Amino acid sequence: MATANLPKRLHGKNRVRAGNAALDLFGRITLPEGMKYQPDFLSIEEERVLLREVKSLPFREFEFHGFTGRRRTVSYGWRYDFNGGGLTKTDDLPEFLIGIRTRAEAFAGNAPGSFQQALVTEYAPGAGIGWHKDRSVFGDVVGISLRSACTFRLRKRSLKRFARQNLFAEPRSVYLLRGPSRTEWEHSIPGVESLRYSVTFRKVIEGTAP
Repeated sequence: MATANLPKRLHGKNRVRAGNAALDLFGRITLPEGMKYQPDFLSIEEERVLLREVKSLPFREFEFHGFTGRRRTVSYGWRYDFNGGGLTKTDDLPEFLIGIRTRAEAFAGNAPGSFQQALVTEYAPGAGIGWHKDRSVFGDVVGISLRSACTFRLRKRSLKRFARQNLFAEPRSVYLLRGPSRTEWEHSIPGVESLRYSVTFRKVIEGTAP
């Protein structure tokens, strides 16, 4: 199992207690197989520059089968239409995301250019995301947290109950979902307490793109 540093607690009604996480003998969180986490992936200055660009993007409310979510998103490279359209080509990555994509690929140990899709998400206070797995057209997933923290919840169904783990994803941190953590575990984020952005890079599985 992968490990990460013990998370702090979030304050407020949506907090998830750190005690729900599995710990090893050294007090570190054990992550699902294939998951990797690193705090301080970006410097404070790098985050500031990235946020300046991100805030000006043409966000739209997230739509899922006719329902509108509280978070707003914009996709590059490929876009997944949850209203039945599936995976479709969209605008190329903007220049300011190219360098950070290269670093995300290095973090994942992937070849340059392997992440063909980027999703930028804006979480207003109170916005979150329900339990889900990334669509099967995607392989490795790398996510970068910006501006504020969140509780990244994970669960895996067993015969009688769910195995559960929580990760406190700090601003400027990065995570990788690969293998079982990507295909067997679901993840969700409860409503955030302050404005948060994330940049998610995904690998499109060969032969799944139209």
